[in-house]
Amino acid sequence: MSAISSTGTQQNGPADLVAALAHLTGYNTAAAAGGLAELTRASGALWGDALARSTSPFELADRSLRWWRAMRDRSVPGWHLPNKIVLSTPFAHLRDFSDPPADTGKAGVVPTLVLPPQAGHSSSVVDFSPTQSQLAVIKASGLTRLYVLDWRPATSETTGVTITDYLDVIERSIELMGGRANLIGDCQGGWLATIYAALHPERVNTLTLAGAPIDFHVGESVIASSTRTLTSAFGLAPYKALVAMGGGNMPGKAVLSNFIAIQPQSEISRQLQLLEHIDDAKHVERYRVFEDWFKYTQDIPGAFYLWLVEHLFWGNELISGDLVIDGRRADMTAITCPLFLLAGSTDHITPPPQLFAAADAVGTPRQDIQVRTATGGHLGLFMGRDALRKDWPPLMETVHELSVPRRAGSVRGRGRNRAEDAVADPGATPRVPAP
Repeated sequence: MSAISSTGTQQNGPADLVAALAHLTGYNTAAAAGGLAELTRASGALWGDALARSTSPFELADRSLRWWRAMRDRSVPGWHLPNKIVLSTPFAHLRDFSDPPADTGKAGVVPTLVLPPQAGHSSSVVDFSPTQSQLAVIKASGLTRLYVLDWRPATSETTGVTITDYLDVIERSIELMGGRANLIGDCQGGWLATIYAALHPERVNTLTLAGAPIDFHVGESVIASSTRTLTSAFGLAPYKALVAMGGGNMPGKAVLSNFIAIQPQSEISRQLQLLEHIDDAKHVERYRVFEDWFKYTQDIPGAFYLWLVEHLFWGNELISGDLVIDGRRADMTAITCPLFLLAGSTDHITPPPQLFAAADAVGTPRQDIQVRTATGGHLGLFMGRDALRKDWPPLMETVHELSVPRRAGSVRGRGRNRAEDAVADPGATPRVPAP
């Protein structure tokens, strides 16, 4: 099987395979070197600190024990903003985070539906913590009628859930919300939102995509290169084997292991920095919050996972225009609503070109497309304080302007400061390394 990319070049041919292998080799070599460098740096810092403190064996043992407990003590991540479940299926909950109309006076604002990432982790990344919440920024921008699809862990009862089921739950959610909505799709939620918008453009007021792979075959992505290499040699067999090992579902633990293997230096750095800062209660708490979310995994429905590998990661059918679902072609030129694209400058999961390809594929006029690049990597787009304070507010402010009736004398930018204030200022606090 082969696919045609948006540039019209053959994918999974000999030249493409050689390029993918070369990229994987170079990337893995650099990652190994980065991991070794971080190990060397941290070891030097720890010895220097021990000498400066004149640390006794007892104190060293105590610090090591507290470090070990902090690494091992995990909790299930949860939601922080008040919400209620208003629609439920075996694989997804629709959570309503809206403010009561009587409290806001904004019952007329177009509702917003957020589709979180779905890569073996909890959807609560969009409400990561009380001081780092994408949802809080969205609400502070004036989009107070806010809903989120919470992807539930796959079970033996949901192994056969398909792309049709996911699109149907989006349709049912928007119908419940009034029939038209702003769609915000993060990562995998982004290509899902794009497919829905292509099939139901009349339902979508605005479309916002963050770190979402739309053209899976552009940019230097480890996931794309490894997929091309595996499928060129074995087709879908390796992915089917993983699903079979998971009892019909893609194991979330396997997805987590893959993410760690892609950027091992982040994992090494995070654990060693914890040891360096084990006496800093704030750093330990930031570490705990991230690890609770990152190390908690949930399985993905097997049929759905194999579909996306075949048709998107391998076939790249969304950008090529060949994607057909239930007899209907998902034509991105049918998308004519305002489009907002947010990429991470150092995103190794979804390189910016994979997302920005959407701008050339949709039918939206150029003047109605906003493209923005945030400083940082993949997860930082959804829970990083810099992106939440600097990049999301102006985008969501514009979405809000397109979601309410125009009023005489209205001032552009009125909600920006409130949206920034919804996220704590990072200040000079040390960061917790994240992919």
